[in-house]
Amino acid sequence: MEYENHPLLRVLNAQQRAAVTASLGPALVIAGPGSGKTRVLTHRIAWMLSELDVAPWHVLAVTFTNKAAREMRHRLDRMLGDTSTRPMTLGTFHATCARILRREAEVLGLSPNYLIFDTDDQLTVMKQVVADMGLDDKRYRPRSLLNAVSSAKNELLTPEHYPVRTYYDEIVVRAYVSYQEGLRKNDGLDFDDLLMETARLLQTDEALRDRYRDRFRYVLVDEFQDTNIAQYVILKQLALGHRSLYVVADEDQSIYSWRGADCRNITRLREDFPEVHEFLLEENYRSTQVILDGAQAIIAQNPDRTSKYLFTTKSGGYPVVLHEAYDEQEEADYIVLETQRLLRTGYKQSDVAVMYRTNAQSRALEESFIRHNIPYRLIGATRFYSRKEIKDVLGFLRFMLNPDDDVSFMRVVNVPPRGIGAGTVGKVAAEAQRLGTSLYRGLVSLVRSGTLRSRAERALTSFAALVHQWTVLRDELSVARLIDRVLADINFESYVRDGSDKGESRWENVMALRAVVAEASTVSLVDFLTDVALVADVDELADEVDAVTLLTLHGAKGLEYRVVFLAGLEEGLLPHSRSVDSPSEVAEERRLLYVGMTRAEERLYLTYAFRRGWRGYRGSEPSAPSRFLKDLPAEVLKQPEDRQHRGAKPSWSVTSWGTQSRDQRTAEPLPELRFKTGQRVKHTYYGEGMVLESEYEGRQEMVTVVFGNGIGVKKLLSHMAPMEPLPQH
Repeated sequence: MEYENHPLLRVLNAQQRAAVTASLGPALVIAGPGSGKTRVLTHRIAWMLSELDVAPWHVLAVTFTNKAAREMRHRLDRMLGDTSTRPMTLGTFHATCARILRREAEVLGLSPNYLIFDTDDQLTVMKQVVADMGLDDKRYRPRSLLNAVSSAKNELLTPEHYPVRTYYDEIVVRAYVSYQEGLRKNDGLDFDDLLMETARLLQTDEALRDRYRDRFRYVLVDEFQDTNIAQYVILKQLALGHRSLYVVADEDQSIYSWRGADCRNITRLREDFPEVHEFLLEENYRSTQVILDGAQAIIAQNPDRTSKYLFTTKSGGYPVVLHEAYDEQEEADYIVLETQRLLRTGYKQSDVAVMYRTNAQSRALEESFIRHNIPYRLIGATRFYSRKEIKDVLGFLRFMLNPDDDVSFMRVVNVPPRGIGAGTVGKVAAEAQRLGTSLYRGLVSLVRSGTLRSRAERALTSFAALVHQWTVLRDELSVARLIDRVLADINFESYVRDGSDKGESRWENVMALRAVVAEASTVSLVDFLTDVALVADVDELADEVDAVTLLTLHGAKGLEYRVVFLAGLEEGLLPHSRSVDSPSEVAEERRLLYVGMTRAEERLYLTYAFRRGWRGYRGSEPSAPSRFLKDLPAEVLKQPEDRQHRGAKPSWSVTSWGTQSRDQRTAEPLPELRFKTGQRVKHTYYGEGMVLESEYEGRQEMVTVVFGNGIGVKKLLSHMAPMEPLPQH
């Protein structure tokens, strides 16, 4: 309380102030969603620099996205009003490790200009490994092998220490060895190597470890629950000397175990730093109490978690809407039509997000948004830096930086098409193999020998001359001018702008890349390529776009919207069918729902479908609502209006949920059908239509209706649909 009026602390609540002003020893801040963890972390750094006489060059602050790092830097500059934070190291784990490894590249046998292989490049290398091993790529899928290797690296397992229990494990080990050889041959590291090699150096090189411990005396970490084993080892090795490790975490938001995140690192922290001070942030600044109560009822069922009560000072709040649709099309139409209704009440399109468990669920949603002419952006679609035209330009830059990169050589050697086919490239590969060198060195050898005489081979000679010119210029020109030179030398504009709308769009993308480079005019080529390789999906989001956001629940972390729809809350989707046999995985699926619910600020909609056709068995047994929904308190829910005003009895209730079929009523005569063929009806969302057919499916009336305005034919459950007969004329 003595610090209550300090300029840095006035905007903080009591829990936040305690966390910000903690001593310099180890500290664990358990921060519920929307509790201001970024604010606490940035104020903590500002407090250390201004009040605890900490030198900024001794501070290492680690985030999980570049976007979060930029936001923290911006806030710090605003708070401190100068550039005193510039010497501080602030960035993602991967970016921080990449900088360390550039300085220590010689120890690893790499050049300081080593390349970082992105996901596509990694897959290219693994596909070549599978081919070289003579494996059937249908049985031994390159992506699966790559995932196995990635998991091993996250746990700091080298090929020598990989546990071999089956023949498939033996294949993984052999592929792992060959894959690493392929990376090193191309003077490259993948994302996992950045962490693994940094951890290995800190564990094995005492002088290097002491040097970095002295440099980074104060380590702060955001989203600590998402760290993997390699990341924890890095933090531990750096902090064991000075023991000033400050982490912000929440076990309830740990949703990335599939990519190596291990929330048990919180337990490891408590064991390795038993003197750790713990703080709890429970006041929520994002959601209404109704939403918080619903989310907390869901997550409270999980074991082994820090108990907390999220509260807000906001008054009021709309009930959580729970909606059952007949199928995925009706679910999508409900979401879109409800979005239209909200837009008419003053919400913007960018205020609305629709979240789902799997990417496949976006299809029906996209179709409905297109049909109703509502703009949307799809997160998880082709990323800007993964578009072909952008990858091609970056491929030339990578190849210019490192001509020994065979992956980039194969990407650009015939772009734009120069008539260089597989046979011609095969001659280059044979020469490279004879010399035991890279494809480019093999090409140079053939050019010097004068044996390239065909038209295609002469094209190779011209290509080699271009590459030589570019490598001479790479240290003289800015990245923007290098791009200009490449685009002009290969006439890339004519290649991309083929006269079609897509061609124009592709060229606009290239110009957008050129603009990005121009803004960072002082960045070196190696730093630019490093930054591009480490860009995440969330870093590419443009905040100013006025469109509804469609994204998976895994992509929702760190985001917030006034209105959130959570679609597909059914058994087999959430929890996912691959998770239901594992209690720990079901617990993570529950956390995934919790994360989605707590993205909502004002309105939350939970939807599920009676049947879902995209899984390939339309017309089979109905879907079951997600088991998690039974934990929702009745007082936070709003029942659909059609049930309220018509008195229809729902086929389940929050007090009598089970795995029984949807209708276990005792046999009794079927009542008369409510709707008849040819009857005119009016639906709350679809408008007027005509009944094509009405019949019983089991004991429920199923009505087939054709609606106007491009909506078409819909199948609706009579007792569920907000639909009434129109008077007969």
